[in-house]
Amino acid sequence: MRAYKTISIKLNSALIERILQWAQQFEEVIWLDSNSHNQKHSNYNAILAVDALTVLKTDAHQAFEQLDEYQRLTNDWIFGYLSYDLKNDVELLTSKNADGVAFPELYFFQPKKIFLFSENEVTLQYMNMVDDELESDWEEILNIEIEKAVVNDDKVKIRLRTSKDSYYEKIEGILNHINRGDIYEANFCQEFFAENTSINPLKSFLHLNEISRPPFATFLKLESNYALSASPERYIKKVGSKLISQPIKGTAKRAATLEEDELLKQQLEQDPKERSENIMITDLVRNDLSKIAAKGSVTVEELCGIYTFDQVHQMISTITCEVPASISPATILKNTFPMGSMTGAPKVRAMQLIEEFEDAKRGIYSGAIGYISPENDFDFNVVIRSILYNELKKYVSFSVGGAITALSTAEGEYAECLLKAKAMREVLENA
Repeated sequence: MRAYKTISIKLNSALIERILQWAQQFEEVIWLDSNSHNQKHSNYNAILAVDALTVLKTDAHQAFEQLDEYQRLTNDWIFGYLSYDLKNDVELLTSKNADGVAFPELYFFQPKKIFLFSENEVTLQYMNMVDDELESDWEEILNIEIEKAVVNDDKVKIRLRTSKDSYYEKIEGILNHINRGDIYEANFCQEFFAENTSINPLKSFLHLNEISRPPFATFLKLESNYALSASPERYIKKVGSKLISQPIKGTAKRAATLEEDELLKQQLEQDPKERSENIMITDLVRNDLSKIAAKGSVTVEELCGIYTFDQVHQMISTITCEVPASISPATILKNTFPMGSMTGAPKVRAMQLIEEFEDAKRGIYSGAIGYISPENDFDFNVVIRSILYNELKKYVSFSVGGAITALSTAEGEYAECLLKAKAMREVLENA
C-alpha cells in the first residue's frame, strides 16, 4: 500500500529545477513534463518517479511476456522504456548495426516515490514510507540549493555516423525499393554522436526543454544511462477502455514574423507530400489498433492537424479505439510496437530495409518512455528529439530522421534532418 499526501503548489521553472536536483541522489529517475500544453488527452501536468523498489531489465527475447508478468506481479505503478529493437520480439527481425549507446533493450522499475502534479497541486505517493518521510522530502526539495553549472572547456565534438554522400546514396536506394513497390514509405534515420565526452545531464535537459517546450519532455536516469527528451509525439495512451495514438508526420520550420510563420503553417497543411506521409501512417496505426480493438471502434478523431511548437510546426493525426478489459497493457503494446511513425508501410518490410540501410542500432531512440498505472492505464511518448548519454562509456548520441516516400528528394530529407537536429546540437555545443 502507498501512503498519500497532497500539497497545494504551482509548478514553475525554479521549482522544477529544485525537484530534479533533489532527484539526482537516486539511481532511477523519470521526470515526465507536459510543459503546460493544454492537451485534450493529458492526465497530469508532470510526473516524477524515483528510487526503484523492483526492476525489470532485459533484452528483446520474450520482452513483452516478461513485462506482462512483471506488471501483473507488481500490481503497482511501473515506469520505464521500450527500445525500438523490441521489434525483434514482435517479428522475425534482427539488429546488427553499431550500438554506441548500449542501453538495455527494455527497462522498467517500480518506484518507491511518485509525485503526480496537476495544475495547482502535487500528490505524493510513497511505498514503504518511514515516519514523516513525505513531509521531510518535500521540505528538502523546497530548500535545496541549486548547483551552479560548471563551465566545460572541452567542447562536445559531434560526428556523423553517416556521411552526407552516403546519406544521399541510401535515400536513392530506399527510393528504388519504393519505385518497384516493395514499400510505400520508410522512416530512415541517422545518428550524430560524440565519444570520450562528459556532459551534465540535468543542465543539458533543462537547456533542451527551455528551447523546445514540448508536450512530452522526459528526463530519464537509469543507473549510468540517461535520456534527455524533447519529444512532441505521443505513441499511445490508455484511459479506461479507450486507446489514443497520435502519430506525427510532417514538419515545417518556424519563421521570425507572424505573417511568415502563418504562411509556413498553411504550406505544411496543404503540402501533398507531407499529407500523404501522414495519411499512410494514420492508416498503419488504424491497422495496428484493429488487432486488439473492439470491433468497429477504431476512429480517426483528427486527420493531419497542424500544431505549433517552439522549434517547428508539426502535422499530427489522432486515432482512437475501445479495447476489451481482458487485454493487458503489455499485449496492447506488443501489437502496436514499434510505432508506425518511426517504421513505415508495409511495416515489417520497412523495418527490414531500415536495418539494411541505417548505420546505427536505434536502441531507445524511436522507442518509447512512459508508465503503466495500477489501473492498467498507461501513457508513452515517442523517443525523438532526444539526447542519449552513457556516462560510463562517455558516449553521447542523438538521431534524427524522416519519412521517405516516392515524392522525397535526398536534398529535402537531409535539410529536414538538420532542422530536427538543431535543438540537440545547440544544447551539446553549449554543454
